[in-house]
Amino acid sequence: MNRILSPRRLFTIIRKESIQMRRDRVTFAMMLGVPLMLLMLFGFAINNDPKGLPAALVAPVEDRYTRAIVSALELTGYYRFAYPHASADQAEALIARGEVSFVVTVPSDFGKRVARGDHPQILIEADATDPAVASGAIGTLGTVAAQALLRETGSEAAAAQAAASQLDVVVHKRYNPEGITQYNIVPGLLGVILQMTMVMMTAIALTRESERGTMENLLSMPVTPLEVMLGKVLPFFVVGAVQVLVVLVAARTIFGVPFVGNLVLLLAGVFIFVMALVNLGYVFSTLARTQMQAMQLTFFFFLPSILLSGFMFPFRGMPVWAQWVGEALPLTHFLRMIRAVMLKGADLAAVAQPIAALLGFAIFFALLALSRFRQTLD
Repeated sequence: MNRILSPRRLFTIIRKESIQMRRDRVTFAMMLGVPLMLLMLFGFAINNDPKGLPAALVAPVEDRYTRAIVSALELTGYYRFAYPHASADQAEALIARGEVSFVVTVPSDFGKRVARGDHPQILIEADATDPAVASGAIGTLGTVAAQALLRETGSEAAAAQAAASQLDVVVHKRYNPEGITQYNIVPGLLGVILQMTMVMMTAIALTRESERGTMENLLSMPVTPLEVMLGKVLPFFVVGAVQVLVVLVAARTIFGVPFVGNLVLLLAGVFIFVMALVNLGYVFSTLARTQMQAMQLTFFFFLPSILLSGFMFPFRGMPVWAQWVGEALPLTHFLRMIRAVMLKGADLAAVAQPIAALLGFAIFFALLALSRFRQTLD
């Protein structure tokens, strides 16, 4: 009579599972790679209080009072004046493209007002498409600027000191004055949903063909690898179109997200993004041998994308190395494009860079998928 628990039989089963796990390199890499990646990302890359935010300075007359305020803002750690001599038109273009988070405008008569004891004012425009980015920096404005001006006028007349204490910092939150989080999250959700579904559906569907042996029947037909690839990925564009329609309608009707840009430009950017995603899913299908491996590869790509793209956490709050990794992710450029078009009303010139990056990803993934598919045929 067999014993309920035999150490010998148990050891045999454990040995068999260990050998199978060792052979499944994708699963084994996921077991070790995901915890390490999470530790690295949450331990070093994620920061909810971004500092060193790029800013532009518009100051026709750069007197000592202006320099004192700029130096004080830089000393807070939140502001980095990447464009210290910008014109008004240049600063407008920079904030529209998202290259700066703040535009600090100091009037040409600012120094004279301080000297006369008038009520001096400075204007600070903040890109509030992501409320979390601007909140910390804006909170330090009034006190820091006023104290800097008081120090600069310490040896002046009492009237000048009184004027300095009455410094008025006018803050203009551009594109999202109320700081509504949904305005930032909902457009980004379109990219997250598309990435999660397009890559996974494409990878799993194509891997299933190989698992079931139906791919061999398809390859026996008089078709080229390019025709097979296009025939497999194009149906997913229909699924993507339905998802885009649902999210955009919900964003406008349920969440009240404003849409001030060009719809044709937005749809063109979405189309290129979906094309890059389905091509990436095709690449994963050529690397995976099972549907489980295809899902694991998708998850391994999805996790850093959602954390390093600027969707959940401020992009500029991450260290430089994490920003470089984020630049290599299609979702990062898609978020810049869709938020710029929907919230800022950006034109083609303003979003040319993220659209060009998405197009580059689509072409690269297509060539890589076609190359991998040819290797599979050989």
